[in-house]
Amino acid sequence: MSRDKYDTAPPAADNGHVPLKIGFLLLDRFTLTAFSAFVDAIRLAADRGGRSRQIHCAWSIMGSRPVRSSCGLTVLPEERLGRPERFDYIAVCGGNGYLDPRLPADYARFLHKADAKGVRLIGVCTGTFNLAEAGLLDGHLVCVHWNVLDAFQQAYPWIGACSDRLFIDSGPRITCAGSVGSADLAMFLVRRHCGPERARQAARHMMLHGGRPGDYPQPHFLEELADVTEPVVRRAALLMEQSMNEFRPVSWFAERVGVSVRQLERRFKRELGLSPAALFRKLRLDYAASLLQRTDLPVFEIAIDCGFVDSAHLARDFRERFAMSPTHYRAQARQSKPAAGTTQDGGGRHREGNLLAESRPSAG
Repeated sequence: MSRDKYDTAPPAADNGHVPLKIGFLLLDRFTLTAFSAFVDAIRLAADRGGRSRQIHCAWSIMGSRPVRSSCGLTVLPEERLGRPERFDYIAVCGGNGYLDPRLPADYARFLHKADAKGVRLIGVCTGTFNLAEAGLLDGHLVCVHWNVLDAFQQAYPWIGACSDRLFIDSGPRITCAGSVGSADLAMFLVRRHCGPERARQAARHMMLHGGRPGDYPQPHFLEELADVTEPVVRRAALLMEQSMNEFRPVSWFAERVGVSVRQLERRFKRELGLSPAALFRKLRLDYAASLLQRTDLPVFEIAIDCGFVDSAHLARDFRERFAMSPTHYRAQARQSKPAAGTTQDGGGRHREGNLLAESRPSAG
């Protein structure tokens, strides 16, 4: 595509009658899942039968240069940066470039202009880092993916950040942890601007059971680190969370954080009161409990997914942690769920019993 084609006819977002108009600003090494889940949910709500006409929702990819995603796919902008006030939202989609979150000067000027015009800004995945670096998140509580929470807090300690939900709508700013959670955010916006039926239509097309609310917990299990400042312990624990689907010896974590096994053991005991091996086992068991509660996967598959040799190995450690077998745990979790047609809470969700919440602090 030549640069002249960036200056084509005005996009559908110029149509004043479209209820929801979103401009996307993609950054180098952006994560494809977060962007594609967001834009596809909008697209599927915009028209009937997945025909992609921008009738009820409109979107446009803006920029001054081609951009390469983290998986290697290159995207060409549809239009140059122009009048941000044409949009209801500008969504900044980041990814693996979050350790160097400086925006190109023209992008930063465009976002500040959008803010001055009252356009709401969205940080998708690590696009939140870029908004923070541009000085556009001061005074806002933001939501980031659990995998980058430490990096965000170290870079921007004056900005409140959490990883216990999928997204946060603070009015002029919306921040989303990314990944498939961006589809939930998109359906939230569709519901707000276009009505619940449009949101349900998008969910059906995407084979989802409706959009999850913003305060739905991210699937991570590191509440133990809430008050821990020791960087080696935090890095090792985050590596554990990223490795829950396979068993790793303590030496593997020690090597990657640059200390000996003995030093890692000592620091864990001092900060958390338990050994690295004990925390890693607890994380994998909590993950197994979550899968038992929220999925129909066979116990054997859950055992393998959580790094146990087999279901017997999982069952032995599970009984020690939860005082019941995995099968019994799943049965109790299902008994605590309400029948169809029961009362919902104020956010439109069914209230579910949560055995996992009784065994550890809530993530929500």
